[in-house]
Amino acid sequence: MSGVVLTVGALALDTIFRFDHLPAGPGKYLPLDTVQVAQGMATAQAAAIVRLGGRARLWASIGNDATGERIVFDLTAAGIDLSSLRRVPGAASGFSSIFMDKAGERIIVPHYDPAIRTRPDDLPRLDDVAAISVDVRWPDAAEIALHAARDLGVPGILDVEAAPKNVLDRLVPIATHLIASEPGAFALTGEPDPAKAVGLLARSRAEFVAVTAGERGVFWPGGHQPAFAVEAVDTLAAGDVFHGAFALGLVEGWEIADTVRFAAAAAAIKCTRFGGRLGAPTRAEVEAVLAERP
Repeated sequence: MSGVVLTVGALALDTIFRFDHLPAGPGKYLPLDTVQVAQGMATAQAAAIVRLGGRARLWASIGNDATGERIVFDLTAAGIDLSSLRRVPGAASGFSSIFMDKAGERIIVPHYDPAIRTRPDDLPRLDDVAAISVDVRWPDAAEIALHAARDLGVPGILDVEAAPKNVLDRLVPIATHLIASEPGAFALTGEPDPAKAVGLLARSRAEFVAVTAGERGVFWPGGHQPAFAVEAVDTLAAGDVFHGAFALGLVEGWEIADTVRFAAAAAAIKCTRFGGRLGAPTRAEVEAVLAERP
């Protein structure tokens, strides 16, 4: 059995409302669909890894409140290892409301208690960890975890999203793998063209860099994975599914092109399903898509 992927960062209880069109002003709006799910960048990565047949341990923070209990219940059911979950006494667990239209465009209104993002005292269990994947939402823990990945000699993957410059300056130099969204790549390089931004990212210390660019696919030095054409209904957590699938491929020792292709297919399938990370596919579903589109 492959080793564990430790995911580090964001965790909140999201309430997602889906409408024909996003609300345009004050009033009462009845949604087409509603779902409540514990997610966040690192959390959705962990759930995707488990759904794809891997093992994931989540290092994130909650408060000791009713929202936190709901989060624990939800993530336990998803099969995520919560042994490293940090409970912060007196803090409020993260939560957000998300408004989405039928095309997947969305408005996100999050709330995170600052106490949730305080510096952790200790590292979580690492003896069985084969890769560490962090987001930018809990910078102190991400920095500690990426240094630990280098010490262990395992991949330290950074989900590069738009974030304060001081956060990116801290985390980018210590990651072994940089996977940037278009906004994240632009925040780092100032280059809007993902194909060109990859070349600039390649000047970092990272062993591998890539930019995910939605319908334009994934770019990395010397490579390009076209996007899988799908009818998207919900892109929420698609990037997180990509990151989770990518980390799993690294842990299982796949060639990089195969890893990126697998991750791109997993993210594409997720986009066809409403519900954020609940739309993450199984490995069999991804393999079926890959077999249909060689």
